[in-house]
Amino acid sequence: MRAELAVVGGGPAGVAAVLMAAGLGLRTTLVEAGRVAGKVAEIGALDNVPGGWSDGAALARALAADIDRLRAAGRCTLVSGRALRVRACEEGTETELADGRVLAADAVLVATGVTAPDPGDAPWLDAPRGLRLPPLWRSVPERIASGAAPAVVLGADRPLGTWLRAHPDAAVRLDVLHSAADAHKTEEVAGDSRVRLTEVRSATVTEEDDGLFHVTAVPAHGAARALRTATLLGNLGSRPALLGGDLVPGPDGYCDPAAQHPRILVAGDLRSARYQRIVTAQGSGAEAALGHYYGARGVGDTNQAPARRRSRPDA
Repeated sequence: MRAELAVVGGGPAGVAAVLMAAGLGLRTTLVEAGRVAGKVAEIGALDNVPGGWSDGAALARALAADIDRLRAAGRCTLVSGRALRVRACEEGTETELADGRVLAADAVLVATGVTAPDPGDAPWLDAPRGLRLPPLWRSVPERIASGAAPAVVLGADRPLGTWLRAHPDAAVRLDVLHSAADAHKTEEVAGDSRVRLTEVRSATVTEEDDGLFHVTAVPAHGAARALRTATLLGNLGSRPALLGGDLVPGPDGYCDPAAQHPRILVAGDLRSARYQRIVTAQGSGAEAALGHYYGARGVGDTNQAPARRRSRPDA
């Protein structure tokens, strides 16, 4: 039976959307390429999610259990597969999967989130092509503290502060190199004695034969620094995990919900670089599903100002 709402992405936003939609009685299909909440499970520490969650693994198990419960009750269908593109049709939407399947629904909610950029994508970094760095947010203190030299962290994105607050007693030393664009994010960690912050104009990374990394940093002020470490971590932010088809990204690659076709909804981190938090993702997923429910039934909200008109992509 055709779904009333297809949800692409089983992270916090997608699960919240499925929960809301199922609670409203909508026939709902969730499309997920891996495990439900698989990325959440890899988060080493949490300190800003209501409910007392201290690590991602426990929260991920709870989110996966929510989907299992809905499936057992016949209120949600889980489709395992990687979505390639979404399209708006005259009577609904189509979600095309990598294996050739096409899923039809009245509307589709895209909650594919973000992915880590390659180090070479940062304009201030010169790194070997194809270099993949373990992200700071997945790391455990024991691994970072195992080296004699400080761990070198490339980028001062917000997970740095979250990680340090979640591990207040971790005996680690972090040498954080960041660009001027991240300078405003360093205020929350500037007083932490475990961190050495260096704003740089550029940095060059080379991987040595013995598995160590050599980093040459050119600070915004002062002489160049040469660093050698066994632990090199990425903390460079993220980029949108886009789908093809009728999804409309903005100049920064993120997808403003107001810019999409009325049948294509967007929730979670894919919306904006500014609101990338688990709780904001959950709220946006639930809100998008609720908005679709009322919109499909012609029920307006008299307490809200008129929404911006959504543009319709060319056919």
